[in-house]
Amino acid sequence: MAEFKLVISNPKNGETYQKNVSEANANSLIAKKLGQEIEGEKIGISNYSFKIVGGTDSDGFPMRPGIEGSQRRKVLLTQGPGFNSKRKGERRKKSVRGNEISESITQINLVVTNEGEEELEELI
Repeated sequence: MAEFKLVISNPKNGETYQKNVSEANANSLIAKKLGQEIEGEKIGISNYSFKIVGGTDSDGFPMRPGIEGSQRRKVLLTQGPGFNSKRKGERRKKSVRGNEISESITQINLVVTNEGEEELEELI
């Protein structure tokens, strides 16, 4: 049984909200990929739509676009999610998750793309 913590960012007002989803709402997110849009009804927030922009697994490893699948892999990184360079030109092998949501993911980051009439804070 899947359970996710959603971190929802609203760029129009700069606010961030958190919502826990489980059971049917969480199962509707499995097999979705980074960059996909989802309807708010799937997670219990009507008249809104969201874009999946990131997430982490239970051990804190970030999801990374461009890596297919849901498993954890070691990849050579120069920038982007999962790597903070200390020097110019630095490359390092780091563990990251693929771009597909699975049951091993605990947090999913979403951005509001279409707003509904009601305030998002009231619906959460």
